[in-house]
Amino acid sequence: MMRKVSVFGATGSVGLSTLDLIQRDCQDYDVVALTAHSDVEGLARLARACGAAMAVIAREELYGPLKDALSGSGVAAMAGESALVDAAQAGADWSMAAIVGCAGLRPTMAALQAGGTVALANKESLVSAGMLMMDAAAASGATLLPVDSEHNAIFQCLAGSRLEDVARITLTASGGPFRTFTREEMRAITPAQAVAHPNWSMGAKISVDSATMMNKGLELIEAAHLFPIGADRIEILVHPQSVIHSMVEYRDRSTLAQLGSPDMRIPIAHALAWPRRIATPCQPLDLARIGRLDFEAPDEDRFPALRLARQAARADGAVPAILNAANEVAVAAFLEGAIGFLDIAAIVEDVVNRYSTAAPRRIDDVLAADAEARAMARQVMERLTV
Repeated sequence: MMRKVSVFGATGSVGLSTLDLIQRDCQDYDVVALTAHSDVEGLARLARACGAAMAVIAREELYGPLKDALSGSGVAAMAGESALVDAAQAGADWSMAAIVGCAGLRPTMAALQAGGTVALANKESLVSAGMLMMDAAAASGATLLPVDSEHNAIFQCLAGSRLEDVARITLTASGGPFRTFTREEMRAITPAQAVAHPNWSMGAKISVDSATMMNKGLELIEAAHLFPIGADRIEILVHPQSVIHSMVEYRDRSTLAQLGSPDMRIPIAHALAWPRRIATPCQPLDLARIGRLDFEAPDEDRFPALRLARQAARADGAVPAILNAANEVAVAAFLEGAIGFLDIAAIVEDVVNRYSTAAPRRIDDVLAADAEARAMARQVMERLTV
């Protein structure tokens, strides 16, 4: 039987990798919906190629251009935030949630509430609204499958085991392109340098997060929701080769690790086929060629984002949402050349230290905290750049 699938964030790196796998076995999949933020041409091309039932552009003013681009294709054109939510409830069995940032929160929640399988690549949604999302999945009976390579690795290492038998979870981190830089050397880092990840092919925002190691901090918060053993039992280990993606240590002191080439199509394929497996075009792992695997403790003095994220995980409530929102604003400013690389973590810390917001009880609470933190981050940036 064909599986009905939707891809949210289809024109991004994760979305394109997902569609690459789907198109290799197109007879097995019926594409319900594809979405994009503003890439009308890319979305229309993908929707035509996949024979999608609908294509949704997030920016409402782009409805006309999308409709024109899809003319004669039989693909329905839709636009706006409410259309994203409608697409999430359009009957897909499996949805890839890959919209970057907090913009993916409402459609991801809608997909969970619809009760299907949601492959989660949008870590910011779970960071900002983790308890609400986990509760929504439990209430609807939805299956939430992690797609981040680290969380997918943990998921695989836990197969057939009980969380209460887990002693420790270790998230590995490449360390990013500036792993050996001093703080003084980091002052001169440019956006072009920050988006050039040594191992992974990723979008600009997540590449900068990897460079500051905020990406790993957000993954720690995400892991605390997905695998609730307590944030203090989730550790981060720098592993420059990006071969071991995560490890799970059990109380008998057995440790299971998941290994693989640094290609996002591997964890995506696992989530797409779960509980089965499918073939991928990815390179097989050649340990003899790699020759060695290195490990080192992360340096929170040079990479303060790790400390900030762990503090947010312990505080919980709305603090992770505030951390994430401030980081999104700061990263965008850095990519535009408005602030320096070291300013990113400094802005985030300044904003987080100003808030003690109560735990969100609904999505509107999360979005209100997010909006307030973004406004404060912009104010902090204005003082920096005057």
